[in-house]
Amino acid sequence: MKITIRAAGLIKSGPERELIDEYVKRASSLARNLGITSVDESSVDTRGAKSRSDETEAILSTPSITPANILVILDERGKTLSSRQIAKQIAHWRDDGNRHVTFAIGGADGFAPNTLPANVVKWSFGQQTWPHKMVRVMICEQIYRALSILSNSPYHRD
Repeated sequence: MKITIRAAGLIKSGPERELIDEYVKRASSLARNLGITSVDESSVDTRGAKSRSDETEAILSTPSITPANILVILDERGKTLSSRQIAKQIAHWRDDGNRHVTFAIGGADGFAPNTLPANVVKWSFGQQTWPHKMVRVMICEQIYRALSILSNSPYHRD
């Protein structure tokens, strides 16, 4: 199974980019032993989008987002999970034979609901409003944390 993070907006350099790269690198080092072939993060340039629908379509326009694959969008109205629940869900998707899980972060106004696939999963990092750069760091860290839980690493402590 592959894991991809797709996010609106470009982060070229700075502390957020460094954290994203570090957590993706850490997650990738654990992935293979857990049956996960890759963990990748990519930015989607949405500056040319004229509407929220255009922006959503740009983020979701990738061959990995199909009805057969898992799409998780990060949305303030989504389900809040603990780190252990995230780990359990990733393991469940992997064990069910899913080939690809994409975590998507929309633009400032979120995703256009009418352009989302019917099988979308919505997760939230709580009721607070978070800057998109931080959300990207947070999902990268949570994926690393989930993989460390699955590999019985001492990184996560309850």
